[in-house]
Amino acid sequence: MSKTLIRGAKVLGGEPQDVLIDGETIAEVGTGLSAEGAEVVEADGKVLLPGLVDLHTHLREPGREDSETVLTGTRAAASGGYTAVFAMANTFPVADTAGVVEQVWRLGQEHGYCDVQPIGAVTVGLEGRKLAELGAMHDSAAGVTVFSDDGKCVDDAVIMRRALEYVKAFGGVVAQHAQEPRLTEGAQMNEGVVSAELGLGGWPAVAEESIIARDVLLAEHVGSRVHICHLSTAGSVEIVRWAKSRGIDVTAEVTPHHLLLTDELVRTYNPVYKVNPPLRTERDVHALREALADGTIDIVATDHAPHPHEDKDCEWAAAAMGMVGLETALSVVQETMVDTGLLDWAGVADRMSFKPAQIGQATGHGRPVSAGEPANLTLVDAAYRGQVDPAGFASRSRNTPYAGRELPGRVTHTWLRGKATLVDGKLT
Repeated sequence: MSKTLIRGAKVLGGEPQDVLIDGETIAEVGTGLSAEGAEVVEADGKVLLPGLVDLHTHLREPGREDSETVLTGTRAAASGGYTAVFAMANTFPVADTAGVVEQVWRLGQEHGYCDVQPIGAVTVGLEGRKLAELGAMHDSAAGVTVFSDDGKCVDDAVIMRRALEYVKAFGGVVAQHAQEPRLTEGAQMNEGVVSAELGLGGWPAVAEESIIARDVLLAEHVGSRVHICHLSTAGSVEIVRWAKSRGIDVTAEVTPHHLLLTDELVRTYNPVYKVNPPLRTERDVHALREALADGTIDIVATDHAPHPHEDKDCEWAAAAMGMVGLETALSVVQETMVDTGLLDWAGVADRMSFKPAQIGQATGHGRPVSAGEPANLTLVDAAYRGQVDPAGFASRSRNTPYAGRELPGRVTHTWLRGKATLVDGKLT
């Protein structure tokens, strides 16, 4: 069994310590450690975190391998410090049967850059009319616990209620893409001053907020768990805060881009800024940051949405919605939350590893950096600053809103159960 000694790392941003990995497990954490024959990694005060967990990733396989594959997506994940990702169901065919989720899960097992946990569709074909094989997907080799029609909203209240009732039987969770479809017909960007000036169809905040309000009440009525995907407005924050105060079992995520970018960028008409839900206002951005800091929003999830260049290199109205995010997420969180003093590194570990693993029931992930725990780890050079260069991405797609932008922090090493997947910033 191989051994690795990480020397002088700031575990969760604390005082420098040594961490000894023996095989797949953390053997010891302390100072002045040594181990004969161990490979030594000089951390030099870099921050050591538990491997990151992304509850919202689009890997596109099967069906859209021109955008991403499980291999390229998990390589991107390892580059960003992730050891586990949850793959959304809007593939071709849709991941609405045990056979498809098992295919995605086995591809993740074969490639080995990070663990891949498929998310099952709530409804057949994401069409919102009939429940998918929720129980069969849960009982499959993939062991699905999270279900979502992400990309589309489960807008039928009866279907949503039935889904919440069904997953309650085995402790699952329904992750809702909160978008009232009738309120967003023809929408191109956030509804507000900028949309009015540009003459683009507006996407009102209430289209998100009304679905969240309905679903937290349904979850309370059923006594089940609901998770809110990519929450993006100040009003949504208040609804989730109210629901949690009532004891409703609701969790919520925010994306890195909604923590940093605003609808003012749409003035460029650059389709790289076209995303679902849309970029909101400066007021919304600050409300999201505060809610992530105080725990109203539980986690950061990337909503990594790769697209080939022809789907983005076109006029705004014809462009696909979405941004890649796995390789830049931690840097954006450092800029918006750590460098602003809203979160410390222990808080980052909580929002990007511990809690997403807990919500998704990702066994072996989101564990403390302590002896006896699985060696799923990421080492971050927080002092680094550099420009984002999409040409160096491991992802198959390049649709990042940060190209040429200077961001802090750089993941230098990632370990999955003791095996290095990233060393000195390069994939193994």
